[in-house]
Order: sequence, then structure tokens, then C-alpha cells
Amino acid sequence: MAITDWPLAERPREKLLSRGAEALSDAELLAIFLRTGVRGTSAVDLARQLLQRFGGLRPLLEARMTDFCAAHGLGTAKYAQLQAVLEMARRHLLETLQRGDALTSPAAARAYLRSQLRDEPREVFAALFLDNQHRVIVYEPLFFGTIDSAAVYPREVVRRCLHHNAAALIVAHNHPSGVAEPSQADRQITQRLRDALALVDVRLLDHVVIGDLDTVSLAERGWL
Repeated sequence: MAITDWPLAERPREKLLSRGAEALSDAELLAIFLRTGVRGTSAVDLARQLLQRFGGLRPLLEARMTDFCAAHGLGTAKYAQLQAVLEMARRHLLETLQRGDALTSPAAARAYLRSQLRDEPREVFAALFLDNQHRVIVYEPLFFGTIDSAAVYPREVVRRCLHHNAAALIVAHNHPSGVAEPSQADRQITQRLRDALALVDVRLLDHVVIGDLDTVSLAERGWL
């Protein structure tokens, strides 16, 4: 049965408009993105098949182009649309952060950093540079490592702070292992960064470690 033959309250688009996006299942949300199914298969049924094939919504959203386009009902146009949607979501998070105050909106800062770093296959160390009112100047990846380590140079972090005329910053890095628990090395580099930045009167507000499902703030742990 085609979706147009379903009762209005059960159609994904109408359901979203009347009840909100949070009321929809993953398959229903994906069906709205797909817009149409394939011969003999509705958009919702196709969405369910794709979620089963990829193992869920997140693996589908993170799939490589070749794997994504190889699935029945998808292709390069859908892949391009999906990448545009994901990038708009990341930019929305950044704009939300820029409109607020990074100090009083730690959740917004972490959500943005998580969106940037969680799915990186190697360790990436990045920073949010802030002005003297703790508004975001720019986000910038600084160091790239192997699967389990990254070389972090405080001198380079100081240089980028001076370049951006930053008064404070929040640094973050991901753990590709998926475990967000900070290592002893993470704690040591945090202290080195804090001491180096203090010499140029720049405050290190936090060091956030990004895992697969959670984040850890070294400031909240009292380690900064």
C-alpha cells in the first residue's frame, strides 16, 4: 500500500507536522528524507530495509559514499543531500554557540565539539577560541594523531591564540576507542597548556574528551 493511501495520522510527513519530529521513528524520519520508495516498496518500508542493512541510523549517516550509493534506493544525489543536511546541523550548532556565551552554555559547546570530533577515525585535538567576553571566535583543529595518540605542542596553541587575539579557549580531543575517560597523558597536557597560556594571559577554560557515547570535562573533574 502506498503511503498516500495510509490514514493521515500515520503518514510520516503529516505526523511530523502535527506532533513534531521527535514523535517519529528512525524509519519515518528517514522516509521523509528519501521522499519516495522503489517499485513495490513504500518509502517507510525502504527506510526500514536500509536501517537493517546498515545496522541503524548512525551507521547509515556515517557510511562511506561507495557503501551508501550501493544500497538499493540510494545514490549520489541522496548522498549529496545527506552530507548537506549533516553539515547544516553542524553549522546550526556552531551558530547557536556563537549567539551565546561559551562559559554559561557548556552543553552547547560540548554538543558542537562532539559533532565535530566524535566520528573521526584518528585522534584530533581542536580548540574553540574565545574573545574576552567568552564568545566564540573560531573553531580550529590543531593536531592530528594516530588511532590512539596525538602530539600536542603548547607553543603552537599559544601562537594560534595570539593569531586569533583570543582571551580564552576550550580545547577538546576525541578518543577513537570510544571511551571518553581521560588518560594520565590527557591530564598532563592540560596542565602544560594551562601554564603556557597563562604566560600570555589567556585562560584555558576546559579540556573536553569526546567518546562515542559521552564526553568528559576535565574542568568539572577539578583537574584544570
